[in-house]
Amino acid sequence: MVARNVHFLSERKDGPFIPVNCGAIPGELLESELFGHEKGAFTGAISARKGRFELAEGGTLFLDEIGDMPLQMQVKLLRVLQERTFERVGGNKPLQCNVRIIAATHRNLETMISEDKFREDLYYRLNVFPIDSPALRQRKDDIPLLLQELNSRIQGDGVEAVRFTEQAIASLMEHEWAGNVRELSNLVERLTILYPGQIVDIADLPEKYQYGDVQAYEPDYPEEILEREAFNELFAEAAALEPDEDTSAQSHDGLNGMVSSSLPAEGVNLKEYLSELEVNLIRQALDNQEWVVARAADKLGMRRTTLVEKMRKYDIQRTEEA
Repeated sequence: MVARNVHFLSERKDGPFIPVNCGAIPGELLESELFGHEKGAFTGAISARKGRFELAEGGTLFLDEIGDMPLQMQVKLLRVLQERTFERVGGNKPLQCNVRIIAATHRNLETMISEDKFREDLYYRLNVFPIDSPALRQRKDDIPLLLQELNSRIQGDGVEAVRFTEQAIASLMEHEWAGNVRELSNLVERLTILYPGQIVDIADLPEKYQYGDVQAYEPDYPEEILEREAFNELFAEAAALEPDEDTSAQSHDGLNGMVSSSLPAEGVNLKEYLSELEVNLIRQALDNQEWVVARAADKLGMRRTTLVEKMRKYDIQRTEEA
């Protein structure tokens, strides 16, 4: 991510950005991968092929995990950096190259130099402008911005991204992130699979990422929207169960006499009315499902954690029959 931003914020932004994971390519194939090969250079080379240096011409070549590059390849890379020319495997024609090299590693290269595992001259040739990227646990304030960046990439791939509540972000900022940004990226991808296009709350995170009180998230919608939706649903159901217009002002027995399609002459306290109705429906759902909260939540079309919060809010408890 750092390498890409260095590229896209530079004068080479219109050129290609070519990444190479030096640790993922076998040493015997790395030379061909970097410099390309001519037809017949080795068994299986049925045609000429450009290497990453040619593909990155005018742009940036990102050498990830440079500490895993074999010593013999380090010598050849140093020559390219010094002379700015290279030859394809099996070829003898020098090719000019004009690329910016960005190298990254998780290893301590100075220690590797003392152990004769990394060339000192290559290290100083690469280490012109060092950029230290601290572990994610040392820069947790970056997590909200990283989540935004990861979501942008996911949306760029045509996938519905997730959104995070403040509680979820705060919980993620408490984690130690042993796997750094890769771990965060994998988590975002997993949540995108589980909750595409949805809001992710702390209760939706895997247990190892949950810190603090795990409380159900309730969106802060404008009251007029909640009231309109509640009335539409309630009166639509009441109207469907009323036999004719003459009885339209009668109570709906299924809701214990709480739903009426006409406004009482003395008026009504809307908030109290909706709260009483909510408590009544929750109790009915729990009674019908023998107080199995998960099944009652399904009947009410809400998450189990949301129902548990409402039961706590309204102090709804099962009363023992005498």
